[in-house]
Amino acid sequence: MQLHELKPAEGARKVRNRVGRGLGSGNGKTSGRGMKGQKSRSGASIRTGFEGGQMPLYRRLPKRGFNNIWAKAYAEVNVESLNRFEDGTVVDPVALVESGLVKNVRDGIRILGKGDITKKLTVRANGFTKSAEEKIAAAGGTAEKIEVR
Repeated sequence: MQLHELKPAEGARKVRNRVGRGLGSGNGKTSGRGMKGQKSRSGASIRTGFEGGQMPLYRRLPKRGFNNIWAKAYAEVNVESLNRFEDGTVVDPVALVESGLVKNVRDGIRILGKGDITKKLTVRANGFTKSAEEKIAAAGGTAEKIEVR
């Protein structure tokens, strides 16, 4: 193959549609914008959620409660699911992600007290419930609190 014989792959280069170039082009006269109206004019842009002056849906629906934008969302792990680790393992956020217990660390890891733990582990997390700390200690492990990233 020579340099002058190179061609782009089939369908790799598409000629752009030149609108407004006469009736025979298939997109002449109104250039695919229809007849009249706001969207047929040049410079027309309608903001998201605008319904032509009608009260928009997001204002028609009732609002309830309060959404705290500063609230921390913790990834929660139960004590019983820590039994998959070997004795003496250091369980930290990285180990939890690698094992598949947690998909996304989010604002930190919080260990909850559901179930029982039989392994002696060193658990490092951003938060523990009292029952989780007690169960980890009863199994001979330690619960170490780490600071939020």
